[in-house]
Amino acid sequence: MSAVEQQVETPERIDLSKQLLVAMPGMVTGSLAGTVIYVCEHNENGALGVVINRPTDMTIGDLLQRIELELTLDLEEQQRAVFFGGPVQTDRGFVLHAPAGSYSSSIALGEMALTTSRDVLQDVAGGKGPEQVLIALGYAGWGAGQLEDEMSQNAWLNVEADAKILFELPATERYHAALAQLGIDPAMLSMAAGHA
Repeated sequence: MSAVEQQVETPERIDLSKQLLVAMPGMVTGSLAGTVIYVCEHNENGALGVVINRPTDMTIGDLLQRIELELTLDLEEQQRAVFFGGPVQTDRGFVLHAPAGSYSSSIALGEMALTTSRDVLQDVAGGKGPEQVLIALGYAGWGAGQLEDEMSQNAWLNVEADAKILFELPATERYHAALAQLGIDPAMLSMAAGHA
């Protein structure tokens, strides 16, 4: 059976790439509870995303100095937070940015990209990086079928990603803003979701 025939027979698998996942209260626990995740890649092998609403105590300036990059970035940009991107490879940096540019080690996401290479950080340190940047340590990952299973259990809501939510809103407002795109008031969410 060809891959095309197989895809036709399994229409329940939807591609969540370039969408936001919003953790449902009481359904997602541990380090991903209360998170909004930008899904960078989702295919039959699994999914990879970056948490966009969990700033850490580390600043961009701190991170760039730790990796010994010379800073000519303005002070306000240096003070922006580095985010907890997820529980996988928390010692590794992931840069979600727009415009996509031509950096090595990038996953193209339309007008955005996820880059893991040092060259994007060198540009950021020099004040000539992409216009919009979210730097995270670690990522959220799912094995084959795992995210689909969690979606079927109502653990996550999904909504089209909005650059304003990703890059402009304060981190504390991103969860509510993602839900608002779905027309949902967070106060209306039950701690225990069920199936109708």
